[in-house]
Amino acid sequence: MSASADQPKVPRHVAVIMDGNGRWAEKRGRPRLFGHRAGAESLRAVLRACRDHGVEYLTVYAFSTENWVRPADEVSGLMSLLKTFLKKDEHELHENQVRLLATGRLQDLPDSVREELERVIAATRDYRKGNLILALSYGGRAEIADAVRAIAAKVRAGQLDPETIDEKSIAAHLYLPDVPDPDFLIRTSGELRLSNFLLWQLSYAEFYFTETLWPDFREAEFAEALAEYARRHRRYGAHA
Repeated sequence: MSASADQPKVPRHVAVIMDGNGRWAEKRGRPRLFGHRAGAESLRAVLRACRDHGVEYLTVYAFSTENWVRPADEVSGLMSLLKTFLKKDEHELHENQVRLLATGRLQDLPDSVREELERVIAATRDYRKGNLILALSYGGRAEIADAVRAIAAKVRAGQLDPETIDEKSIAAHLYLPDVPDPDFLIRTSGELRLSNFLLWQLSYAEFYFTETLWPDFREAEFAEALAEYARRHRRYGAHA
């Protein structure tokens, strides 16, 4: 894979806001959960595309802290779909040596879902050919608040001098401090906002918005997004 000194042709880490499942289903006169099931197929397709294009990390916004206020039957259906995804797709993670990780307030998940998630994370922890990160019960502000709380506890215990706190100190207390920041954010369905996703980590990421609804976003659409990324020049604020 060739790359210029300042602009890799392929992002190391892609983050995705998978938006539009509900609208996709409504257009077809089907319940929202039908759209979520179709969206799971798109996740499988994009994970395969990451492998084919050499993307090391894929983080997907699967369930936000705000999503808990959705109708109970939809939340229950999403949790069931997550369990099914973990069971049905675990073999692909093993076959392709993809490590599963999760970020968010995982303690809020139903016990059966959290146990299944922890089982697959443990089973794939030694893989290094790819990384799939599920953002579950995740909120960017909640993550920063949790990091501040952890830092404050260390200061109170005399384990950390507040004068030494800097950006690296804060980053070290985020949910997955060893994961590199995303280079590229994709959001589907035409919405133009972050929706409380990876607020700290996306500071210098390139953004890509598409009108395509998530269930219609497959390998070809992902390749088109990567082509757009390759055309950009990342300045990191150093040049006008």
